[in-house]
Amino acid sequence: MQMNGYRIIPVNPEIKEALGENAYATLLDVRESIDIVNIFRRPEFVEEIVDQAIRLKVPAIWMQEEIINEKAADKARRAGIFVIMDSCILKEHKARFG
Repeated sequence: MQMNGYRIIPVNPEIKEALGENAYATLLDVRESIDIVNIFRRPEFVEEIVDQAIRLKVPAIWMQEEIINEKAADKARRAGIFVIMDSCILKEHKARFG
């Protein structure tokens, strides 16, 4: 996605940096505007991430392939967040834009 012009801000408490960017322990630690939260965590961890996204008023959440959490998705939608589940953002981007 970086090669397509997107900036990726890694959020992972186990690392200091990734992809040439400083990493943050949680979404709440990021001090920049976030357009989309792309979730690569197991479904049982999604709700906590959604709660943080709601607090930050993030407009979209994307859960990668095999990540499905209907309860968290419903919570996000009720907060006005656009949600996609069980789909690879890179594959979708390639399918639409080549």
